[in-house]
Amino acid sequence: MESLFPVVVFLAIATLGAALARRLGLLAPIVLVVLGLALSYVPGFPQVELDPELVLVGILPPLLYVAALETSVPAFKNNIRPILLLAVGLVLFTAFVVGFVLHLLLPQLPFAICLALGAVVAPPDAVAATAVARRVGLPRRVVTILEGESLINDATALVLLRVATLATIGSAVGTAEVAVEVLRATGGGILIGALGALVFGFVHRRISDPLLDNALSLIIPFAVVFTAEHVHASGVVAVVVTGLVLGHKLPQLLSAASRLQVGAFWRLVRFVLEGLVFLLVGLQLREVLRDLDEPFGSLVLITFAVLATVFLTRFIWLFPATYLARLVPRVRRRDARPSPKFPIIIGWAGMRGVVTLAAALALPLTLADDKPYPRALFIWLAFAVIVFTLVGQGATLPLVARRLTLPQDDPVQDALSAAGVQQQASRAAQERLDELADSAPEAVVDRLRRALEDRTNMAWERLGGTERETPSQAYGRLRQEMIDAERDVFRAARDSGRIPEEVLVQAYRDLDLEESLLRQEVEK
Repeated sequence: MESLFPVVVFLAIATLGAALARRLGLLAPIVLVVLGLALSYVPGFPQVELDPELVLVGILPPLLYVAALETSVPAFKNNIRPILLLAVGLVLFTAFVVGFVLHLLLPQLPFAICLALGAVVAPPDAVAATAVARRVGLPRRVVTILEGESLINDATALVLLRVATLATIGSAVGTAEVAVEVLRATGGGILIGALGALVFGFVHRRISDPLLDNALSLIIPFAVVFTAEHVHASGVVAVVVTGLVLGHKLPQLLSAASRLQVGAFWRLVRFVLEGLVFLLVGLQLREVLRDLDEPFGSLVLITFAVLATVFLTRFIWLFPATYLARLVPRVRRRDARPSPKFPIIIGWAGMRGVVTLAAALALPLTLADDKPYPRALFIWLAFAVIVFTLVGQGATLPLVARRLTLPQDDPVQDALSAAGVQQQASRAAQERLDELADSAPEAVVDRLRRALEDRTNMAWERLGGTERETPSQAYGRLRQEMIDAERDVFRAARDSGRIPEEVLVQAYRDLDLEESLLRQEVEK
């Protein structure tokens, strides 16, 4: 009972913080981190010592899995060059530059442990990137690149951290050992991820119960990660590969009822875990400062140097990576030279998060031969990078995006494309209906034809702009009022005893499904 109480308190605070962020029009991750920072010094408030294993194996896999499920594989493939330049090239560049700067400031420390901290602070966080980029409303391609980067960069950083840690504690690490470690982590992760997609895709195909599909979808990321970690492969790579493959094939794997339920379930899981993650990051402030004993002047200098390096290296890498690649004719033909606004906004969106803190807490306790080093300082530096990038850059990202006036995705073009495809889909549906028309009453066939015509017209109506109410919007408004009236009648009949509770539940379920469809049409 006592151990469960703090969990409920944290969940309630995370929910209230997210609600407050929406009311104020702020980004939820920033509000929750600041709230956690404040609560960490409230007397008597429960303190939590974050377990890196819990984060890397318990929290990160489901968040990466649902992010991969929702990632467009064609868009990911079309942007694979910039994604890999960021997720692999930039992470390695940042890690080595941060390690070099830290080694200059603390020359008594081996470069390997400085490189380990560089690996810790190098990768922008998957949760932060997705939560902030979508909320700000960045162009679709920018969001794809940021999400793709955040799906892969953790694997790069964690592999580098593993190699640097082995060197730090005195293990012999040569070129061959590094190559074997990288191959085992990445190659093994890809192999296990593909195998996981094959196995669980096969199981999904043979399940017709939405509840079982839901339960399986929760098991998948943990099963894949545990398998990968057991053979010392990258669990991050494995779960991302599984999520990408299954997400791309999900329409063929799940029934309509399963897709609706699984989608709603993962929205709740992501909301809860993201809220808890950012709140827990803020709550670590007191624990991080407790063991810190560096002189104040040195602490400020080292912190500023690391923060500046993390911030600047992203821009130093981005501009050459963006424009030098266009010197290659093949790249230039496929991808036109972008405006400088795009590398600026991508550079500004490099927020760090809970993975950085978990990796810092996983740093070795001592160096080789049990030699001590300022581990508390390293954890503080990681924490400072998280707070600076998440609160500083995350809070100003909407302003920067507005000032840059980035070209937005054309909603008219989207509507035109959707209407064209809907026209083809309606034609295919009409042909199928004509084939089967003799097997049903004429009234039923006519009703289906009218519904198909309405659906096609609705797609073309979106091209007319938002200046006046379309027939479909008028239909939605009036039908909503009718649904409310029907609910009142069913509720009154239940209260008076004319119908049992089961009848009310079924009627409400049918009306709720129709209302959800109406709301989706309004939001489009």
